[in-house]
Amino acid sequence: MKVLGIETSCDETAVAVYDGEQGLMANRVWSQIELHRPHGGVVPELASREHVERLLPMIEGCLADAGIEPQAIDGIAYTAGPGLIGALLVGATVGAGLAAAWGLPAIPVHHMEAHLLAPLLEDDRPAFPFVALLVSGGHTMLVEVAGIGRYRILGQTLDDAAGEAFDKTAKMLGLPYPGGPQLALLAGNGRADRFAFPRPMLGRQGLEFSFSGLKTAVALKARELRGDGVLSESVRVELANSFQEAVVDTLVGKSRQALQATGLSRLVVAGGVGANRRLRERLRSELTATGCSVYYPRNEYCTDNGAMIALAGSLRFPATLPAGPPVVCARARWDLEELGQP
Repeated sequence: MKVLGIETSCDETAVAVYDGEQGLMANRVWSQIELHRPHGGVVPELASREHVERLLPMIEGCLADAGIEPQAIDGIAYTAGPGLIGALLVGATVGAGLAAAWGLPAIPVHHMEAHLLAPLLEDDRPAFPFVALLVSGGHTMLVEVAGIGRYRILGQTLDDAAGEAFDKTAKMLGLPYPGGPQLALLAGNGRADRFAFPRPMLGRQGLEFSFSGLKTAVALKARELRGDGVLSESVRVELANSFQEAVVDTLVGKSRQALQATGLSRLVVAGGVGANRRLRERLRSELTATGCSVYYPRNEYCTDNGAMIALAGSLRFPATLPAGPPVVCARARWDLEELGQP
């Protein structure tokens, strides 16, 4: 069974072909970083137009990379949400349109489900059940995963997501877009204990997150140190490192609490912030010492990609083909717990 996966939830146009026996056959990603850099962030209308321009040629190229014709595809999976509604509609209409033209089922995929299943693309894949830490620019949540479609949200952010806090703090420090990865690079060169920033929600019961107060603490400290001038490079480095360590402390501490609360011993980390080197180091050293295992997708599958969409689509391939034409489904907001089992 071969599934074509289409991802257009934000600012990456991504396409992949996944086979249930052979695994990933082809994977292409077009990044829009250069398009959005002059604006300091993603411009939704520009992202949608870029998806329109890039998507069909990328599908043709991906099929060529896989060495197959459209007739070999058994189904088309596309990201239906959550995400930017205009961007989602591009992938949804193309996916459903091609499915109708080729006589195939179209499979709407939940973006965050695809992220938490991404480690199944690896040889060392986690067995169910496990706890998933989904941490990205738009989401920070802990999920108990009993199986495909069997999800219980243990806690999530009450305000900014961790990746959003990274990006906004990077902008305060004058780092170029995209700021999160730039801040992580800068932080690798300085002390992590220079500034005592808060570890939000870490000392409380429950598994919720909050990063807006941490972001504000960094902004106030930067303003104090800047005065009428500019921040020195050494101060920027130490601000970045102290901020990153506060975020990592919070994510590691909450992950440990989630594993203890559920009695599980496997943690899956997915989403763009899951590629953060310091987070991986801390989770590996602290959780493995307690007998827990940590699983990640490789870095290219942490950020948005078509491979995880094709995989999720193959796992949700309909046992009975639906009657009528494929449905276009796009939802800017979509609760993960609304999903049922395939």
